[in-house]
Amino acid sequence: MPHAEWITVTAIGGMALVFVTGTALTVLFRRIGQPAVVGEITAGICLGPSLLGLLPGDLPSQLFPEEIRPHLGVIAQVGLLLFMFTIGWEFDTRSFKGHMGSTGAIWISSIALPMVLGVGLAWMIYESHDVVKGHTVPFAEFALYLGVAMSITAFPVLARIISEHNLQSTRTGVLALGLAAVDDVLAWCMLAVVVAMTNASGAAGFLGVMGWSAVYLVVMLWVVRPALAAVSDRLRPDHGPYLAVLVAGGAFTSAVVTSHIGIHAIFGAFMFGLVMPRRGDGLLHRAAGVPIETVGKVLMPVFFVVTGLSVDLTSLSMTGFLQAGAIIAVACLGKLGGVALSARLTGMGWRDSTALGVLMNTRGLTELVILNVGLSMGLLTVQLFSSMVLMALVTTAVAAPLLNVLLPKTAAPSPAPAMAGASSS
Repeated sequence: MPHAEWITVTAIGGMALVFVTGTALTVLFRRIGQPAVVGEITAGICLGPSLLGLLPGDLPSQLFPEEIRPHLGVIAQVGLLLFMFTIGWEFDTRSFKGHMGSTGAIWISSIALPMVLGVGLAWMIYESHDVVKGHTVPFAEFALYLGVAMSITAFPVLARIISEHNLQSTRTGVLALGLAAVDDVLAWCMLAVVVAMTNASGAAGFLGVMGWSAVYLVVMLWVVRPALAAVSDRLRPDHGPYLAVLVAGGAFTSAVVTSHIGIHAIFGAFMFGLVMPRRGDGLLHRAAGVPIETVGKVLMPVFFVVTGLSVDLTSLSMTGFLQAGAIIAVACLGKLGGVALSARLTGMGWRDSTALGVLMNTRGLTELVILNVGLSMGLLTVQLFSSMVLMALVTTAVAAPLLNVLLPKTAAPSPAPAMAGASSS
């Protein structure tokens, strides 16, 4: 078999294994009350050196040879960009309008305390992870990056958990959605700064990246968004077959622009989704949104396996496992503890306050996206990356069982207060 054909066939076979394994573990974890993302992350880890690599024959290298991994990486990036575009398009600012006046203290705690603890953790472990592939990682970028990674909440996973526990109209659910939305916007902005700091050459280069980023935002908000709205108003049913391809092309173009600017492609895909029109008769959503979201979901398991191939829990020494435990503890203390305590101080009961903290502590897929950015930029060693992925898995997996204890289904949840601009869902 010619080498090029062997690469193609091997890559297709690897994807088949990814889809089957991912589906099987997703179904298994859903049966025990876990969100699908927990099964998907676990599938990625199982197919990598952490589990499959323990068996004789170096199976990860046999099933996913080095020659095909760049190809799988491209497929994973396509799925990731479509996912980020969908998140941007579905992002609804009404979920936090009217909330922040009364819950500002909770929001400050939910973003500031994890950030501070993340920087403190970076100071403690920096000497163990200051060299990546022969290059010294600057402490400022390392510390700010860990602070951002500790501050994130997985908004899509959070929304799914809230829906599954029927918390959409409760004060806890509404606050969680609003706080997570604001948290993620700020965290993405700060991550963009970290990426710019890492990619830029000196202060002048950083200022150049920030300047072009500002130009990009102005163009997207004041030129692209009105143009897309005008086009959306003129759509006809016969345009339907072409919309998904054109919209995806726009998202990829935006991703290429932000990549060239120096703030990573994921921001471009997310931003293009953010400026997409949300009004109309639903043609744009049916003809473009649904197909793009479906393709993204089909390809995302490849992203989990590409991530899993970089996770090697067997590389962790006793010190590494202690650091992993510290990372999990800091993540829970900063997010769960900070939100729960501040919510209690604003008048919420301990049960609802703790439930709000548990919800905000879920990191899921969004954390994996941030961790992959850090790994690709050379900010994380394999050991630290593995520990952080483990933290994302643990903080997401504990949410459902803790909520079952805190908010039993037989108990009537306290209704959410009426707030101007709040989403009814």
